[in-house]
Amino acid sequence: MSSSSVPTFPELLGSATESAVHLEMRDSYAVDYESEPFARWRQGFRHDPADRPSWWRPWLDLIQETVGRGVAVRRARIVSEPVSEYIRYEHSGTFTNVAAGEQVRWLPRRRASDLALPGNDFWLMDGRVIRWNHFTGDGASAGGEISTDPAAAKLCADAFEAVWERGVPHDEFRID
Repeated sequence: MSSSSVPTFPELLGSATESAVHLEMRDSYAVDYESEPFARWRQGFRHDPADRPSWWRPWLDLIQETVGRGVAVRRARIVSEPVSEYIRYEHSGTFTNVAAGEQVRWLPRRRASDLALPGNDFWLMDGRVIRWNHFTGDGASAGGEISTDPAAAKLCADAFEAVWERGVPHDEFRID
C-alpha cells in the first residue's frame, strides 16, 4: 500500500479493538536540534508531572481515548547504551505517554542480540494489521506502509512479545 493510502494514526488506532503495539529500534529519529522543544530540554526544561495541561497534546489525547475503549497500548524501545542524546530527550518525556495509559518498556540493545526482529519499526493492530514505519538514514520519515500479511504479522507479534518480556518498565529504566 502506498504511503498516500496509509491510514492516519487516529484512523489506525481507531480501528484497533484489543491491542496496539509499537516497536521502536532506532537511537535517533529526525529531530531539529534547534527546535524550541529540544532546545528547551537541552537547557534543562522538564515537563512538570503536576502540570498536565502544559504537556497534554493531541497524541496523548488519542492514546487516552484508545485505552479508554479497552485497547491495550504498549510501546517497546530497543536502545544502545550509553544512550543517545535523542533517547535521553525521549526518556525524559515518556512519563506523559504512561500517564495517557500507554505501557512502555526499554530494552538495552545488547540484550536483543539473539532476537529475530523485523527490519523496520512498526505498529501492530490486533495482531493482524502492520503499519511499517520507514526512515531515512538520518531518521527522517520515509513514509509508512500497511501490511496484513499473516507471516509478517506473526513475526512482528513474536518479536514484540520477546522484546516486551525482556524489557524494563519505564518507571524502572535508568539512564546513566
